[in-house]
Amino acid sequence: MAQPNQNQEKLVWWKEATAYQIYPRSFYDSNADGIGDIPGIIKKLDYLADLGIDLVWICPFYQSPNDDNGYDISDYQAIHPDFGCLDDVDRLIREAHKRGIKIIIDLVINHTSDEHPWFIESRQNRNSAKRDWYIWRDGSEAITEKPTNEPNNWESIFHGSAWQYDAETAQYYLHLFSSKQPDLNWENPEVKAALFSMIHWWLERGIDGFRVDAISHIKKQANLPSLPNPNGDNYVSSFKYHMNVKGIEEHLHELRDKAFSPFDIVTVGEANGVAAEDALTWVAEETATNKAGVFNMIFQFEHMNLWSEDSNQSSFNLVKFKQILTRWQNALEGMGWNALYLENHDQARSINTFGNPNYRYASATALATCYFLMKGTPFIYQGQELGLVNFHFTSLDQFDDISARNLINKLKHQGKSDQYILSLLNRVSRDHSRLPMPWNSEENGGFSTVTPWITVNPNYERINVSEQLNNQNSVLQFYKQLIELRKQHKSLIIGRYKLILADDPNVYAYQRVSDDCTWTIITNLSDNVAKVNIDCSALGDLILDNQTKNNEIAKTNFEKTGLASAYGAYVFMTKH
Repeated sequence: MAQPNQNQEKLVWWKEATAYQIYPRSFYDSNADGIGDIPGIIKKLDYLADLGIDLVWICPFYQSPNDDNGYDISDYQAIHPDFGCLDDVDRLIREAHKRGIKIIIDLVINHTSDEHPWFIESRQNRNSAKRDWYIWRDGSEAITEKPTNEPNNWESIFHGSAWQYDAETAQYYLHLFSSKQPDLNWENPEVKAALFSMIHWWLERGIDGFRVDAISHIKKQANLPSLPNPNGDNYVSSFKYHMNVKGIEEHLHELRDKAFSPFDIVTVGEANGVAAEDALTWVAEETATNKAGVFNMIFQFEHMNLWSEDSNQSSFNLVKFKQILTRWQNALEGMGWNALYLENHDQARSINTFGNPNYRYASATALATCYFLMKGTPFIYQGQELGLVNFHFTSLDQFDDISARNLINKLKHQGKSDQYILSLLNRVSRDHSRLPMPWNSEENGGFSTVTPWITVNPNYERINVSEQLNNQNSVLQFYKQLIELRKQHKSLIIGRYKLILADDPNVYAYQRVSDDCTWTIITNLSDNVAKVNIDCSALGDLILDNQTKNNEIAKTNFEKTGLASAYGAYVFMTKH
């Protein structure tokens, strides 16, 4: 059971941890129904412990109609039968704790499902006691038998209108995501009280914290005005009026003080729209003169926005990437903490995004080295440690994700060809990361003995856990070395980050500087040999690289030439 907060050392456990994200539907199917489940996670805890994982974040397993694969919750305190039951969750917590692994779960409190009892009561009539628990508005013109004009021109994050007409009460409700995900009204104190009570219920079951979904969207612009629409679009991207809106701090501080603070937990906020210069409001560490931020860490989106579906980016711009990550490293130095990641359930695979699948091993290990040894807590998304790559979809009918399906409809309406849409989704679709985890070379990658809920990437026969556990030159084994390296050296946790070669278009190089040593991390994130313009003779010992198992040979070659192989990764240490 989670315990009340006590005085903590500055170097708290979650700073030293290596975290692993599980998308339970696709992790491991224990009961042959084609769907991953909680008992399946329990069966794989030894794998996670052997990998070196200290913290596991599990995506939603709550009761849900699964319009958005579990992020549309109809009962916060019940488990969807596909995943198991509450007893399974309790057993998962116990078994994970036996292995020294903490468990955090997704906390989805911007919205519920339209099948949640709160919303069912809210939509019964305009005088319902829970009517104001959600955001209801009249249309912008008089409503007759059919809806005419929505209350404003906001576009849903999942495309289309952000408003859904309800014929029973002749009003619209706001949904920033799917139409089956009505937004909660955080201006209503009753809503917050109910959410905080639910949070306490979970913490008292013994979980170790939360990853807090879409939390930067809980505050909406007052009066919900329409946005400028110079192009005459049906709906206009509305992030400006519902993402990190001024005044959100009041809600966040209540969440911290009334829901989180009584417990010794770790919290990670999904903070789309939060800039580095504002980040300390969210994650500042408490000092004698400064009150703590709301969360221990946040997932920022800036480096991933280089690759959003609306981005014009056609190739990886390493200089911009370095600028963004360095800005975050510097902004939080000594005052806050970064959550480090390149993959999650909302992104395509990082090798395809930042690397090159034709250099799968080198890309995977270079990218891992690059982000993993920065200052912060590194998160691994399931299968990332195997170097999984995107699936090649050949038909628009293959996409399962509601966001992808809505985007298909939007782009078709705009006159885009199926070929164009397919090419875009093969680059950015969330479905890439949601395909089943390949455990071995058996049918369905050992994920299930029956046909899985979504297609399996056919490369499971050569890219799977079993093969890589037995291959000392695999991506998995390299990740294990990285994790162990970070565990052995506190300087890789507390050392200050210092960017070098800031303008180099191919090489990401930085140092981690502490009192007793300096680490120099050099990664060539291009598919060409790159000249590294630093004094190679002053780098110290080569501790880890992805080129050869003989570090001395690799060090000698590197010092002689100053050349980094395509997607080469080198970790040097100099003792002071």
